[in-house]
Parts: sequence; structure tokens; C-alpha cells
Amino acid sequence: MVGISAGFFAFGAAAADIAPAQVAPVAEEAISSPSPWQIRVRALGVITKDSGSVDQSSAYGLEYSDTVIPELDISYFFTDNIAAELILGTTYAKINTTGAADLDVGKAWLLPPTLTLQYHFTDFGAFKPYVGAGINYSMFYNQSDKGGFKNLDVKNDFGWALQAGFDYMLDEHWGINFDVKKIFLETDWKVDNSPLGVPLSGKAKIDPWLIGAGVTYRF
Repeated sequence: MVGISAGFFAFGAAAADIAPAQVAPVAEEAISSPSPWQIRVRALGVITKDSGSVDQSSAYGLEYSDTVIPELDISYFFTDNIAAELILGTTYAKINTTGAADLDVGKAWLLPPTLTLQYHFTDFGAFKPYVGAGINYSMFYNQSDKGGFKNLDVKNDFGWALQAGFDYMLDEHWGINFDVKKIFLETDWKVDNSPLGVPLSGKAKIDPWLIGAGVTYRF
């Protein structure tokens, strides 16, 4: 009986030594696996292309003001290389005519959510560059007119987006980010009356550059 008991004791001790070696790598892998979610907060410069048309007179064009705004983006990583990013922010544009006369048409607020699909390069250590492409939907709201223009209406519209940027990770969670996007946005606009004495309409070719820098947090 003593021999049998000693044998069981020895077997149990050996099993106890083996079990942690089988479980530990799985637990360690679960702990070190990064979350697929990431957020960034940026200061964003919105630089527009001063281009547009007035259907009633080729002597006039359009120009728009540039702004700096806060911006939030949310990213989800499907793999280490492939991610989707949604950017959220709002800004405004002052609209003026150019050419025959410089007239203050009014101001329109803009909410331009943009969704891009990105490829992230992972071979450069803490430096993590990426490129992306996607779609933008620009919603114009709180529109106001000035100086004889009445009922400014800039239409909501879709546009394409291209993107390039990088994160430089300071540790497992925190990093700094620089990002550039180009939005290809051309939409219709109109006013019911104008200093010319007639309603006006045309195309607003805004095509903004979105240039941002900020902080990255990977969950």
C-alpha cells in the first residue's frame, strides 16, 4: 500500500508540473493580444478648394473659408493590417463670390462623416504608416445668407476620400498621429434672390484637404 500511495503521489506531482506549462502560453497570448478598437483625437485643418460656378453668369466664381476644428475618429482592426476608420467632426464655410464682384453670400455648417478602409504597414516597429480610401457624405445645416442673398441652400452630397498617415506608438496603448485626407466633393447650391435681382444657382466644388495631428489610444 505504501508503494502504491507513493506512486500516485509522484504521478500527481508530475501532472501538477505539466498542467501550467500547457495553460500558461494560452493565457499569455490572450493577455498580449491587442484590442481591435482604437480612437484618435486630432486638431484638424480644413483647407478648401476655391472653385465653383454661377449658372446665370460665367463672370462669377465661388470661394470658401478655411477652418481649424477638433475631430474624433474611431477605428476597428479586422486584422493587424486591415482596419476601417470613421471620422466625426463639424465645421463651417463662409461662401463668397469671386470674379466680377466679391460678395458675401452667407455661411453653411458642415457635418462630413467619412468612412475609409485602411492598410496598415507593420514592419517598422513603433512607426506605423497607413493608406486608405473610402466615402464621405457631407451634410450642410444651419445655413444663413447675407447682403441681399435669400434662402441659401447648399445640397447634401456624397464624395470620395483618399488618406495617408502614420501613428508613432509611445507604448502599447498611446501614440501620436499625423493624417492627411483629400475629399472630392462637388455639390449644388442656390439662393432664391441676390443683389443681381434674380435667383442664382450653380456648383460648389469644395474638394477640401483635411490635415490633422493628435493623439492615438489603442484599447
